[in-house]
Amino acid sequence: MSSKKDYSNKILRILGQKTAISLPELKEKISGEKYAVTRSIKGLKDAGLIEQIPSGQSEYARLTKEGKKKVHSLKLDSETTLVNTSWDGFWRIILLDLPEERKSERESLRYLLKKAGFVCLKNSAWISPFPFEHLFTNIKRDLGLTTEMMIIVTEHIDEESRKSLFETFGN
Repeated sequence: MSSKKDYSNKILRILGQKTAISLPELKEKISGEKYAVTRSIKGLKDAGLIEQIPSGQSEYARLTKEGKKKVHSLKLDSETTLVNTSWDGFWRIILLDLPEERKSERESLRYLLKKAGFVCLKNSAWISPFPFEHLFTNIKRDLGLTTEMMIIVTEHIDEESRKSLFETFGN
């Protein structure tokens, strides 16, 4: 028996691959109790993760900005087990600069960074030896963070900082 959370996560994953999808098509893609799927869609809508758009003969569902963040969080859950944790010699540095009025976005990005194994160096500078830059490149694009997020991949770090980072990450 699938839980409501399983249905919700499946719905989010499907919507994460498309701009929008008709509700009948969405329900068809998820095998299971139709009532439970309908309740999950309503729950996601109430939570502000998806929105419904009436169009012609059908209703369509698509992710909201919050929904996109949630999909990235789900991706991170499944990818953390697949990511190569042996160091490839490169450091991933992410610089965040989100103003106070975008605090909730900043908080969810910090959460994703921590979840991906990034460590906060100075206020809004994060670093990690793990190859998650592609995921954050997608997050940057999806959330329209053109100037608010900078992603740097480098192998050159001064010796003192390098020693400190090796201690932090145990490499």
